[in-house]
Amino acid sequence: MDDATKRLLQRLVRRIPTQILRTTLDKWGRLTAAQKQSIDFTQPKWALTERLLAVCEENEWTVKHITELEMIYVIDNPNQGMWYAFQLLDPEDDACSVELTQFKEQFKSHLSELVRPVSVKIKKHTDEAVWIRIAWGDSFSRPNHLKPTYVVHHLQTPYVFVTSLTSKQKPLLSQALVLSTRYQAIKDANLSGRKLTAIRDLLMRQYQQVFPTNYPSPLAERNQTVSNPLIEKEQAQPAANRLQMACEAFGDGVLPQLQSAVYKLETKFRDYTNKTMTEREEPFRCHVKFASTNLLESLRHCASSGIASTPVTPLLSSIPLKGRNYFVITDNGPGPSSQTHQP
Repeated sequence: MDDATKRLLQRLVRRIPTQILRTTLDKWGRLTAAQKQSIDFTQPKWALTERLLAVCEENEWTVKHITELEMIYVIDNPNQGMWYAFQLLDPEDDACSVELTQFKEQFKSHLSELVRPVSVKIKKHTDEAVWIRIAWGDSFSRPNHLKPTYVVHHLQTPYVFVTSLTSKQKPLLSQALVLSTRYQAIKDANLSGRKLTAIRDLLMRQYQQVFPTNYPSPLAERNQTVSNPLIEKEQAQPAANRLQMACEAFGDGVLPQLQSAVYKLETKFRDYTNKTMTEREEPFRCHVKFASTNLLESLRHCASSGIASTPVTPLLSSIPLKGRNYFVITDNGPGPSSQTHQP
């Protein structure tokens, strides 16, 4: 076993919590029954690492085997880093007919032509998502398996989710994806978050939504505590209307757990009592960031409880409506995103 394989296994074992390590090793399926019994999961992490290194040496595992173990852990526990969403554009006529075997062959082939050396491992998950692990190299070094890029793509959809991608690697990955999926371009979706399932559900509309109607019937408020009947009767209709508008803006039921939304303002300063700022040629710029463990749930609660005014401003309702959490507000036109770019 070479040093690169040892370092990769050591880092991976340190990364996986002990309570999850046993399940991950079972899914991996490369340990014999005797080897499983010889591992004491109550030991400190350093002792577990030494034991697994010994088993690795005994079984003559290579980097290929350790990356299989890593993929199993990452697929089961995807919320380990920041994920960025991308959207494929302008599909060709046969884009909808691309199947897994064809995609795997063409993606590996195209990426290998663009960069050498490179290590690519592709695995299809039970939810039909195709997971891609890329270890990048260059003309002076072998693929770096300690800093891989992970890509998730649902075939027959235009959406791609990526984590741990550098600006140098981005055009190479983009070109390989476009060629292998039969699209003509790819763009940033201006959506990111630490929970892969959250940004996927938001972008692909996989959550319970409420649509406005001409004759809305307000949704029943949940967990209300009865206080004064007269006050409750007077406030019932406004409260029901607020809840209806909040659910129309952000959705009903469990919402995708988005952590942040960023607004970048680029506009002329308009205050004629302050000539210094008003007469400057450069636009006035600032950033506004909303952050929460569950931003959409927080905004919905603010609107339904009366903390925020209703109807909900398009600046906030555009987050679920457009499936984005990065906006640039300019003087070029109405709306919250007359111009956008990836931060």
